[in-house]
Amino acid sequence: MRLPRTAHTARPWRIHEIAGDFTVEDVWALPTPGGPDDFVWLVRQIADGMQDGVKGEGLVSRTLFAIRWKLGALLGLDKPATGVDHRVSSLRDRLPADLREGAHGPGLGASPFTSLYLQGDEWAAELGNKTVHAVMHIGWVPDGSGGHRGQMAVLVKPNGRLGTLYMAAIKPFRYVGVYPALMRSIGREWQANAAART
Repeated sequence: MRLPRTAHTARPWRIHEIAGDFTVEDVWALPTPGGPDDFVWLVRQIADGMQDGVKGEGLVSRTLFAIRWKLGALLGLDKPATGVDHRVSSLRDRLPADLREGAHGPGLGASPFTSLYLQGDEWAAELGNKTVHAVMHIGWVPDGSGGHRGQMAVLVKPNGRLGTLYMAAIKPFRYVGVYPALMRSIGREWQANAAART
């Protein structure tokens, strides 16, 4: 379920100290019901999925990601020289001392994302390319009925006019194909792994 931006901005996340000049693009409630100590399982699930590559659940999602990566290759959107520590400085340079010295989070293999930090109830990872500098923020929040669930926010800083146009162009595809398939996939995997968490 898509949430208002305030579901992210109203919480005392540490990411606010670091990415205050980024725009909160999307906020989603993740279908991952659990207890107060289950955040570690969500981080592991998402990190494992990112290391394995995008495994979209439906044909639409897989097709959209395939098109995106093909376009990225053709237009040079994802070249190393356009990414973090090249075109843009890593947000690690902004981390306060306690986050810099703490856990950075899981390794993400060949994923375009790199972990920034991991806390008891939040994890942030960044990516940079020719169009945007972006942050994926995963949090663990009370669900209002005595349990907890995951929450994902995507924060972006477009790279000039190209980045702004790119974000506008992909918006309908994100809402129609990518996010619904991603939410279903996360929910099914969470349910499938329920036994391991007990």
